[in-house]
Amino acid sequence: MGQFHFHPDEYLDLMRSELPDYFRLQDEAAALCAGAGTLLELGTGTGETALRVLDRCPGASLVGIDASADMLAVARERLPGADLRVARLEDPLPAGPFDLVFSVLAIHHVDGPGKADLFRRVAAVTDRFVIGDVVVPVDPADAVTPLSPAFDMPSPVEDQLGWLRSAGFAPTVAWSARDLAVIAANPGH
Repeated sequence: MGQFHFHPDEYLDLMRSELPDYFRLQDEAAALCAGAGTLLELGTGTGETALRVLDRCPGASLVGIDASADMLAVARERLPGADLRVARLEDPLPAGPFDLVFSVLAIHHVDGPGKADLFRRVAAVTDRFVIGDVVVPVDPADAVTPLSPAFDMPSPVEDQLGWLRSAGFAPTVAWSARDLAVIAANPGH
């Protein structure tokens, strides 16, 4: 899993062409991250989301993971001072606690049971989690994002909300458009 089939120098152009709401998705997710001091990003890629989040979290420290060393090489140039590690979402997460864990356009590369497991592991390192990703829309006509079978495995929002609740979060859909959604998962106490 991971973004191993993406080429860093083509990634942003690919996102612009295939996801008309790419920048809106980024901005909606980043807006929910404001004020955090210690951050963990799942699927850092080239650092596009991290830059937006760090703009809203002055002085924050960032740990980021991604399966692609090539993507992280670009991110290291863009995110000096960040602790960026090659790791898959299925691997053990960096030790927390973190004020916030966030992920944009990465979790859909994990199947349903893998998402449920990931959400439990995220709950062990934070009580605040923001996800922006491709989802299976209620109306099949809203499935507009090009997907690669066996690599892209989006899940319905309702399934993800259930897995987040089971992990101890109180999740809400903060924004959605066609087959994209931003979910804010806060403490469930």
